[in-house]
Amino acid sequence: MRILALLVAAAALLAAAATAHEHHGEAPTCAGDGGRVLAEFRPGEVTLDGHPADWDGVEASEFPLLPALDPDEDKAYAGGKVSVKAVHDGVNIFFMLKVDGDYTYTKGENKKCPSVALMFQIGEKATYYNMGGCKDMPGSCTSKSCRGQEVDIMHFSVGNAIPGRLYGGNHIDNADGNGGDRFGHLVDLYSWNPHCRYLDGIGPKENNSNAQNDWHGAWWHSSLTFHSGFVDDDSPYGKQDEKGTYYFEFSRPLRTMDRFQQDAQFTIGGPNSMAVAFWYPNDGKPWIKSQHYSASCDWLVLDIQPSMEAAHYRPAPNRSWDAATAFALLLSVVAICISVFVGYGASKNRSSVQFTPLEQIYTH
Repeated sequence: MRILALLVAAAALLAAAATAHEHHGEAPTCAGDGGRVLAEFRPGEVTLDGHPADWDGVEASEFPLLPALDPDEDKAYAGGKVSVKAVHDGVNIFFMLKVDGDYTYTKGENKKCPSVALMFQIGEKATYYNMGGCKDMPGSCTSKSCRGQEVDIMHFSVGNAIPGRLYGGNHIDNADGNGGDRFGHLVDLYSWNPHCRYLDGIGPKENNSNAQNDWHGAWWHSSLTFHSGFVDDDSPYGKQDEKGTYYFEFSRPLRTMDRFQQDAQFTIGGPNSMAVAFWYPNDGKPWIKSQHYSASCDWLVLDIQPSMEAAHYRPAPNRSWDAATAFALLLSVVAICISVFVGYGASKNRSSVQFTPLEQIYTH
């Protein structure tokens, strides 16, 4: 029995080791290419609040959500595809993710709530699979040994995030020089592989005290109807298992002040590579890090529309502005008519007015 117990324990250790290093195998094969996300030029149209109404006119790209480690269509996320939208205003880029799912929320337990991540290529050699693809293991990963294999990651776990509220970069964490978010866990990370993943500003043999979290974002669920604003005491904010749709909205500057190769620098009209991941607590069970769905088997192409192509862009008509302009024009016409009438009257009566020299006035 003791030998059997030792064998079981050894098997458990081997399984744990395999799980811990599972991303270092060969990339799985799957049908189709990555896909494309268009970031249109739409300045001043998006409010970062998690609500989708201001995205209605934006083109969406839809992708099936397949298990990242085993992209079998039979194991696809039961809620269906993820919809990805993007816009930019020439300075910042905005993303809206939409995915159907029953409402589930457990305050303070991120792994019992849905979670999303965006990943972007930084280094030219960085691969989609293995989060950069550097072969080094923990303890040996450095910015020199893994140079060119960096990826940029934004990860939002909503277990401490109030729906509709803004999270991400804040003065406290940025003052500490890292990409953390102690309030809502919308964090800014970089990675060379799944085992060498760090918050911006933190890493091996580095002094990255000037890093910061450049992301902001919010989340919402369509079953939530209290739009005047939730507070922490309203948790869990909605009815558990209520059918509906999750919305995750994010923004970040196109270019950041990163000096350590930890942020992707987006280029308008240039090649940009991204990926989308989604975690969901199926059957109420907490998810684990490797148990996530991915929107593709390779990099998606993020196409940030150049300003030249935006020449035909026209903002949505603003009827209140049109009415105000028409009223102002009407007042101007009336004022001109009155001025002409008064001027004409004064010139007509000028002959009946007699001129009296000043010296005659004072002599009297």
